[in-house]
Amino acid sequence: MKDRIKSKANELFKRYGIRSVTMDEIATQLGISKKTIYQSFTDKDDIVSEVVKDHLESSEQDCLSCKLDAENAVHEVFLAMDRVIAHLRDMHPAMVFDLHKFHYEAFRKFQTFKDEFLYKGIEDNLKRGIEEGLYRHEINIEILSKFRVESVYFSFNPNTFSPEKHTPADVHMELMVHFLFGLSTPEGYKQIEKYLFDRKKQHHEGS
Repeated sequence: MKDRIKSKANELFKRYGIRSVTMDEIATQLGISKKTIYQSFTDKDDIVSEVVKDHLESSEQDCLSCKLDAENAVHEVFLAMDRVIAHLRDMHPAMVFDLHKFHYEAFRKFQTFKDEFLYKGIEDNLKRGIEEGLYRHEINIEILSKFRVESVYFSFNPNTFSPEKHTPADVHMELMVHFLFGLSTPEGYKQIEKYLFDRKKQHHEGS
């Protein structure tokens, strides 16, 4: 029952945003009473915290999988980018904003993931790219790692990018490609263009 509640809550949060989803709505969607929900969770904040925890654990596994499956540093970024975009396409733009404003404990988990795990992953990717000759050796790894971490979630800011005009997925893709081109060597540039071409071809064939 606890997993069913988390799954339905996650579905509703992604569709409508966190703030607009009530305990009554979750109960109605599941065909159960609120009392049943309270047997597994203290309150809505508890549900949000658990949903975020599961999402972050899944994201960690995605990142590690991309690192192992990638042909090189640039390929690793493209693999990760496709997985992130897949998540963003069905996520309500206000989710991160709601998390920040109304659910401190869940947002703290989110911040820890961003500042520790994600930062380390980006840092490792930059080091790998330099070793492979795909990224310029003179780049400042610390500065660019922190910049990239912050830009990942920059795409969620509704005050900067109107969701009606630019989806988080579109913003993320544009910023990621710009970031890659900015740190690449001529060989890295070729790899970026190759993966962009392959990605465009796959999407064309799938449409």
